[in-house]
Amino acid sequence: MNKLSQLLLQGLLPATFALGTLSALAQSAERPKPISVDKRYENEIKALAKNASVKAAFKTILDLEPQTKQDLITLTEIPAPPFKEEVRGRKYAEMLRAAGADSVWTDEVGNVLARRKGRTGTKTVVMEAHLDTVFPEGTDVKVKQRGDTLLAPGIADDTRGLAMVLSVLKTLEKTGLETEADVLFIGTVGEEGLGDLRGVKHLFSEKGPKIDSYIAVDGIGLGAVTNRGLGSHRYRITFKGPGGHSSGAFGLANPHNALGRAIHYFAVEADKFTKEGIRTTYNVGVIGGGTSVNSIPFESWMEVDMRSESPERVEGIDKLLQAAVQRALQEENQMKRIGANLTVDVKLIGERPAGGVDPSVALVQRSVAATRFLGTEPALRVGSTNSNIPFSKNVPAVTIGSGGKGGGAHALDEYWINDKAYLATQRALLLFLSETGIAKRKKGAVQ
Repeated sequence: MNKLSQLLLQGLLPATFALGTLSALAQSAERPKPISVDKRYENEIKALAKNASVKAAFKTILDLEPQTKQDLITLTEIPAPPFKEEVRGRKYAEMLRAAGADSVWTDEVGNVLARRKGRTGTKTVVMEAHLDTVFPEGTDVKVKQRGDTLLAPGIADDTRGLAMVLSVLKTLEKTGLETEADVLFIGTVGEEGLGDLRGVKHLFSEKGPKIDSYIAVDGIGLGAVTNRGLGSHRYRITFKGPGGHSSGAFGLANPHNALGRAIHYFAVEADKFTKEGIRTTYNVGVIGGGTSVNSIPFESWMEVDMRSESPERVEGIDKLLQAAVQRALQEENQMKRIGANLTVDVKLIGERPAGGVDPSVALVQRSVAATRFLGTEPALRVGSTNSNIPFSKNVPAVTIGSGGKGGGAHALDEYWINDKAYLATQRALLLFLSETGIAKRKKGAVQ
């Protein structure tokens, strides 16, 4: 047992810190092969970084750090529970407008969009972070500072991303940098949990704007470049029956019995299925139902999550779940002695498509080149983020981190440390400008 594990077991390290560190050690031990980058993209990034206006922008990013920190605190302290992002969205729209966007609006589902027009507008590039957090109404989101550490639910996932996107817009405006392409800076709704990517799904619907490439900012750090989407199916499955007194109505079909069977049959078959082939996961995350110990429940329900980057594997494990549910329903109905049969309601509550962008695609190559230029070895990753939707639509997309260090994501003790986070903003700017192209400068801008 290593020293870090001993400290964790002895309670001398916070679990979130130790687990995150252990994970990082495990990843570093894998020693992934260096990613190949075409020289033209390396040269493109190097040329951008030598551009006088980009050098000025890099300095501006550093100068903006105190304001970016305050933006992070301001936004974090505005609750954004699932499906209730409106208040934070209004504030973010106000901040984007004040930063100098040409136009700012909120669409039908609550996404906040800020357009900055390019010289030619022949393409549209998006830079986006999500507004929502996983935390319910009533959660204390007041930011606490301990030394260089900021602590609050949602501060890293993904409020730091929102602050970084805003910083990029401010930098463009303050330095007078103009782009060839039109750009959209967006705060999306519904990225987390049962939000089911509803914000980005709307962006890519017939009601959404034209989008040619998509840069999502989610997570922290500098090295990761997500170019593959982890697909998922999520269900709420509810067995229903008449219910009754545990003794007086004994013999009725019991929804809890059916649910227990369904979980057992699914777990047994899913365990076999996931032992080979492309990595696939499953989880029964929430169960509920019943009214008292002496009552036969009238309903019993569970929520199930299944994931894989292979669409075929997601479909395969989904079929196992459906078969387990129907087998459990049939067996419980056959066993009942009196009363009506149970029924089951199978509701799809989340569907994230799998997909990805080949590492040779320009946006991925530029992401890798920009990361490497700033002194960090990049790693291509698979993830479940807003980029899943453009992946599935064959639109070039990546998800990049917002810099710094942190941990405790989705927990009340979530924290973030500004450890050279400006590098992530500089990377985002390089990647962004390589996609949009630099146009003629504004009159009077720094040369």
